[in-house]
Amino acid sequence: MSHAHTPEPLRAAASAPLRGRVRVPGDKSISHRSLMLGTLAVGETIVTGLLESGDVLGTAAAMRALGARVERDADGAWHIQGVGVGGLLEPTAPLDFGNAGTGVRLCLGMVGTHPIAVTAIGDASLSRRPMGRVLGPLREMGTQVIARDGDRLPLSVRGATRPLPIEYRLPVPSAQVKSAILLAALNTPGTTTVIEPIATRDHTERMLEGFGVDLKITIDDDGARRISITGPVELTPQRIAVPADPSSAAFPLVAGLLVPGSEVTVEDVLLNPTRTGLLDTLREMGADLTITNERLSGGERVGDVTVRHSRLKGITVPAARAPSMIDEYPVLAVAAAFAEGETVMEGLEELRVKESDRLAAVAAGLAANGVVHEAGPDWLRVRGRTGAIGGGAVATHLDHRIAMSFLVMGLASDSPVAVDDTAMIATSFPSFLTLMSGLGATLTRDEAGLSA
Repeated sequence: MSHAHTPEPLRAAASAPLRGRVRVPGDKSISHRSLMLGTLAVGETIVTGLLESGDVLGTAAAMRALGARVERDADGAWHIQGVGVGGLLEPTAPLDFGNAGTGVRLCLGMVGTHPIAVTAIGDASLSRRPMGRVLGPLREMGTQVIARDGDRLPLSVRGATRPLPIEYRLPVPSAQVKSAILLAALNTPGTTTVIEPIATRDHTERMLEGFGVDLKITIDDDGARRISITGPVELTPQRIAVPADPSSAAFPLVAGLLVPGSEVTVEDVLLNPTRTGLLDTLREMGADLTITNERLSGGERVGDVTVRHSRLKGITVPAARAPSMIDEYPVLAVAAAFAEGETVMEGLEELRVKESDRLAAVAAGLAANGVVHEAGPDWLRVRGRTGAIGGGAVATHLDHRIAMSFLVMGLASDSPVAVDDTAMIATSFPSFLTLMSGLGATLTRDEAGLSA
């Protein structure tokens, strides 16, 4: 499949107050996992609120290619007829994951202990992203890998006939690597253990328990989480309601804090404690942010988050918080540009291997728009309110979060901010432009703005 597309440039300009109640699309992490665990269950799993983005639809197509029946009904619910652990079929063509790092990495773990051959491909951005951190433990479990230099896509794997259980200590915090190993463990005889020195998002563990998997989770003397699965196991189909994605909610929330006179509520936001780092950080910066209607839904805490325009102050964000907000640092950097004083963000090495080198892309976008900053290998320092902000053109490098973050910047800037492409926003937040415009955001497809 060709991944060529026509760029869709856009610019954002200072807006009137943003007002309204909105619901952003379903959480991407839970959406991917719902489709995969539904495929590994025997019987029908029904999912409501699924994120219908390019990334997740690519995972749905991959699950069909592996033997599941995946259909959307007229009411928007998704029905997955699973094939069970051990029942995956060998696909007849490469699985195309587009821009979905989560989709491909988790799927490699899922298929890596099944005795089938699978080839994975993706777009130009995904093909630059390293897969070695997932492939390393899978190789230890017996998975054969054929990949080009650097363990990048396109690559092929063949699962072992009798995979080997392993004990694996994560060298860097990564929910994707942890999840890939846990999915591989489902079809592996014996006990596989993942040791997590720094806790990352725990959706896989919560959802596996919901599907009937007996996980053993303990804490070592050094504070590391030890997660064990004894396989092979059988999954029981479920009904899943996907809550709103906190990473997507970050954009209207930060915009509401920055644009004078604004009040914005995002409903049904996932409040899993491994995903609320940005909310904690914004509160520390002085944000007028409240959470109401908190409740449990499908084992996850959700609630409605309301923000009002606030004068933010710079803070130091500890490195230990990075796993709980790694996707939100680009928009946090935008918030920091408008804060009083200096904001320091540490522990950002993971940003170097996202859809783009996000740390470099954020630094370049700040520079283009007159924001004083410094960046290092794994840190970013932003000095806010030092002069006029805006007037620059931002290279997105096919990264949806870079595009959305700097469009948010433009809504509160002294001069418009242009981004070179917004087509890739559909990978995670296909309704972004409509939703933001509905709140009152000034967004135009004026290509003249790109020469600013």
